[in-house]
Amino acid sequence: VQLQACGGGLVQPGGSLRLSCAASGTIASINTMGWYRQAPGKQRDLVARVTTEGTRYYADFVKGRFTISRDNAKNTVYLQMNSLKPEDTAVYYCNADVRVVVDTRYHNRWGQGTLVTVSS
Repeated sequence: VQLQACGGGLVQPGGSLRLSCAASGTIASINTMGWYRQAPGKQRDLVARVTTEGTRYYADFVKGRFTISRDNAKNTVYLQMNSLKPEDTAVYYCNADVRVVVDTRYHNRWGQGTLVTVSS
């Protein structure tokens, strides 16, 4: 199973970006999907997550600015980021609990990360 994230880049303060992360492989089902971020010299923090049923959680520092969504048919999770601030600069990682066809358990998987830089 692989998680492929894309959509990062350089954006000015106040701008927007949309990240996407697609899971591929012999996937039977995916439970919670989410996004984390890690700024230089800091720990990796949860940004947002969404369950299969659509229940969403947001970290306080992105509430009202970021929106997480998913397309279960495409095994893809998105993160719409609006009103970006310089402090949002970080590597963003997608994360998912995935069950493959030959397994009965869910395993936590990470994507490779995509860099978001907010700067004028």
